[in-house]
Amino acid sequence: MISKALEEYLKTMYILQKQNGKIRVTDVANKMNCTKPSVSKAICNLKDNGMLEYESYGEIKLTKQGENLAKKILEAYDIVFLFLKDVLNLEAEKAQIEAEKIKLAITDDTINKLAKYVHKVLDLNNLDCNYDINNEKCRSCIRRTERK
Repeated sequence: MISKALEEYLKTMYILQKQNGKIRVTDVANKMNCTKPSVSKAICNLKDNGMLEYESYGEIKLTKQGENLAKKILEAYDIVFLFLKDVLNLEAEKAQIEAEKIKLAITDDTINKLAKYVHKVLDLNNLDCNYDINNEKCRSCIRRTERK
């Protein structure tokens, strides 16, 4: 398990990879408004946790484990953002700022419950099954797929 601060680095790296096709220390530092030594320290920690591959002055590459965790982090942010913007009717910019802060402070269990609530209120789909943010699909959807 990695810290919330490392989650933010990982999320930023994933976004940069999707946007630019590659991840560089300078780009991460610029995007997160932090120093290159801070990014380098985070890279070492993430590498030690199996989240990425990196050789000094080379390209940063997320492992499958790192990519999956980054997707989960983004999904949790999206759930909080939707709640603030579409349920509480905050302006998008304010909802974005608040979602970043709130996501860092809540647990997966709270995210799961918030996801069910948001999906129910916005009538996106039925998550009355055993939805779990740690799975790419809810457990009920997986059961439906296995039966086919």
